[in-house]
Amino acid sequence: MKSNSEGLVIDGVVGYIDRDNIDTDQIIPTEYLKSIKKFGFEDYLFDGWRYKDDGKLGVTKDERIINNEFILNIKPYDKTKILLTRDNFGCGSSREHAVWALRDFGIKAVIASSFGDIFYNNCFKNNVLPIKLKKIEIDALFKKTEKDILEISIDLQKKEINLDQEIISFKVDNHLINRIIYKLDDIDITLKEKNKIYSFEKERIKNRPWIYEND
Repeated sequence: MKSNSEGLVIDGVVGYIDRDNIDTDQIIPTEYLKSIKKFGFEDYLFDGWRYKDDGKLGVTKDERIINNEFILNIKPYDKTKILLTRDNFGCGSSREHAVWALRDFGIKAVIASSFGDIFYNNCFKNNVLPIKLKKIEIDALFKKTEKDILEISIDLQKKEINLDQEIISFKVDNHLINRIIYKLDDIDITLKEKNKIYSFEKERIKNRPWIYEND
């Protein structure tokens, strides 16, 4: 992600997986959920598709048998920051590891026609932008990937995708996209209201002093 005079932008080559209903187990299988760390999951992203052998936690991609036909193993898609897919991406279990794996791989935006609800919200908590487009717009983007390597630019503040002098607008709540623009976590958002919290606590002590008698 970079900053320019028009705001924050995500740009680059678009990687794509032309499938509906990609669930969180396909994004990162169960065997990799044992780690209590929140980083270091990039080698396990789409594990069943990226490799021809069975992996386990702690074994890196350098020790695996690579599936050279899978899109994210093919240059220049192996460095993609933008993933294009279809309907209901991130459905299934609520594992936040799925977003961690995408983020750690370097993916900063996922474009789909719909997302699993929990996955969608987890994205904003981990600096990954999920963009919902109409199915007809998704179809048009996939057709462009058939002709050539597709490169796009996503302006977060304008909520626009720019490609080949064409602009596609997308909708996302301001409070959600601001989490990514300003890199805010739940604590940051809570602290923005610290003056209101302080005033509330002050009034509470004044009006209900018996609550604090044993403090």
